[in-house]
Amino acid sequence: MPSSRDPDEPKIFFLPNLMTACNLACGFFAVLMIFKGQIEVQRVSGATILDAKEYYEISRKYYEYAILLIFGSCLFDLLDGRLARLGGQDSPFGREFDSLADIISFGMAPAMLLSRAVLFPLGNVGWGIALIYLVCGAMRLARFNCLAAVPKKEGHANDFRGIPIPMAAGFIASLTFLIIDLYENDHEVGPWKFVLAGVMLGLSWLMISDVRYPSFKTIDWRTRGTLTAILGAVLLLFITVQFRYIMPVVLFSSYLVYGFVRPWISQRWRKEIEVYSDSEETPVLPKE
Repeated sequence: MPSSRDPDEPKIFFLPNLMTACNLACGFFAVLMIFKGQIEVQRVSGATILDAKEYYEISRKYYEYAILLIFGSCLFDLLDGRLARLGGQDSPFGREFDSLADIISFGMAPAMLLSRAVLFPLGNVGWGIALIYLVCGAMRLARFNCLAAVPKKEGHANDFRGIPIPMAAGFIASLTFLIIDLYENDHEVGPWKFVLAGVMLGLSWLMISDVRYPSFKTIDWRTRGTLTAILGAVLLLFITVQFRYIMPVVLFSSYLVYGFVRPWISQRWRKEIEVYSDSEETPVLPKE
């Protein structure tokens, strides 16, 4: 006898939610790497007194692992929405699960990374700034879910209100690692710790602001491209790999600034930049 399914049970689609679970796993291990770095430093410092250079050499690889895992979360966050829309498997469960994963991967992990790697000398002020970022990220995701449940209005169906939290996390992670790599130090980065504190507060405000950002989620298998665009994408990928410490900062910064200059860009250029799909279907509200 076939088992009857509770009509109130939410639909759980396998592949999209598997990608979300991988996003969450990357966030979890990113936090774990930050803790492991501190434990390793304490273990070594128990036998000898460490200077700033030695402290950095021990903790660097753990910071690097955490940053790579945050970038991995960005990739899986991109894939879960693509797979859901590709198979027509958007669901309330997927949206809520995605937000819960995002608050760990793009809220908790970057907040801990920056507070431990750079803002540590600021003491409780550094922790407070990290907390503000985390709370604003949670509010950003909650607002997104509320807007997603409301019937779409004309004009901004494919825009994000406020910078998406994965972009904020990517910017923090890439900028943090670039600075500690340039200084070959983490706790002693001069005035940069104040710059990063200001950046984190600015991103906190930007996540809950009304600044519009493109989702770029109308790009799918039916999106038309040109040979020039493909060549440019390959060249950009090559440059990013070659300058892996600098290019992530450049890319995330470009997206951040684009939201501010976007209102002054013509509709024709905006369409070219954002590569809207040529599909005749009505765009759906994107899943963050």
